Amino acid sequence: MKIRSRARDVALQYLYQVDITSDHSDKEVEDFLAHFVDDENVKPYARDLINGVFTNLQHLDRLIDQAAENWRVSRMSTTDRNILRISAYELTCRSDIPYKVAINEGVELAKRFGSPKCPSFVNGVLDRVRIMHASHPEE
Repeated sequence: MKIRSRARDVALQYLYQVDITSDHSDKEVEDFLAHFVDDENVKPYARDLINGVFTNLQHLDRLIDQAAENWRVSRMSTTDRNILRISAYELTCRSDIPYKVAINEGVELAKRFGSPKCPSFVNGVLDRVRIMHASHPEE
C-alpha cells in the first residue's frame, strides 16, 4: 500500500477513536502514531490529515452537510463521516491533491472500512463537495 493511502487509513482510525472517546490532543495524536504506526514515512501525512481535519472541522462538516442530501454529519456512521472529512479536507484544503485522487481514495477507504453501500454514498457526496468548492473556492 502506498504511503499516503496508509496515512489515510491511520488518520481514519485515529478520527474514529476520537469520535468515540472525545479525547483529542497533540499528545494523543503522537501516542497513537507511536503505538500503531511502524513506518516513519507514514506519520507525517497521517499527522497532516488529522490536524487538517481538526483545524477545519466546522467548515468540513458544513460542506458535507450541504452535499449529503437528506443526511446530517451527526447522523452518519462514525466511519462514513470520518472518511468524508478526510477526503473533503483533501479536496478543499490540499491543492497538491488532484480531486480525482481525493475522491478515489475516499471511495477506497469506504470499500475497506465501510458498509456495502458506503462507497457509492462517499462518491456522490464527495463529487458534490468538489462541485460546491469549485464554484466557491474561498469558502
